[in-house]
Amino acid sequence: MAPVKLYGATLSWNVTRCVAALEEAGVEYEFVPINLGTGEHKSPEHLARNPFGQVPALQDGDLYIFESRAICKYACRKNKPELLKEGDLKESTMVDVWLEVEANQYTAALSPIVFECLVHPMLGGATDQKVVEENLGKIKKVLEVYEARLTKYKYLAGDYLSLADLNHVSVTLCLGATPYASLFDAYPHVKAWWTGLLARPSVQKVASLMKP
Repeated sequence: MAPVKLYGATLSWNVTRCVAALEEAGVEYEFVPINLGTGEHKSPEHLARNPFGQVPALQDGDLYIFESRAICKYACRKNKPELLKEGDLKESTMVDVWLEVEANQYTAALSPIVFECLVHPMLGGATDQKVVEENLGKIKKVLEVYEARLTKYKYLAGDYLSLADLNHVSVTLCLGATPYASLFDAYPHVKAWWTGLLARPSVQKVASLMKP
C-alpha cells in the first residue's frame, strides 16, 4: 500500500504537529517539502490539496485533508484509535476536552511568543516585547491549570497517552528555542510530563526535523 503524503515545511509547527501524530500512530508516510519562500503553497497544484493555500495537507489515495488537527485525528482514527480512546465515552470526551484546551488555551497563548521570538526576526522584523509579555502572562495562567491536572494524572486526558498530549509537541519544541525555554521549571508536574514526552521516539523524530 502506498504511503500517505504529508505536504508542508518543517519550520511550521502546524506541519510538525502532524508528524508527531503520524509517527506515534505508526503511519507509513512520505514528507513532501513545500517551499513557502517561493510561494509554492499558493500554486494551483497545492491549492488543489489545500484551498486556503496553507500547510499542511495530507494525501491518502484520492483523499486530501487539510487543517493540522483534522489530519492528526484522521491518522489516529485510521491507524491507532486508542490515541483518541474511541469506544469509551468518558475517556474519549476527556481527550476531546484537552484537544480543545491545547488549541484554544495553550497554543493560543504560546504561538504569539514563538512567532515574536523566532519567526518575526527570521523575516527581518523585531520582536515585539509587549506581545511577548502579554502572552507570557496568559501561558503562565494556563500552566497553573496544567500543573493542577498533572498532579492527579500522568497525562492530560488521564493516565494514558493520547493525541491531546501529542498535539502539544511541535509548538513546545519551538518554545525551547526561545529565551523562555525554562518556562516549565516553575511547574514540576508539567516539566515531568514534558520530559516523558521528549523521550518518545515520535517526539524525537519531530525534534530532529525541526532542527535548522
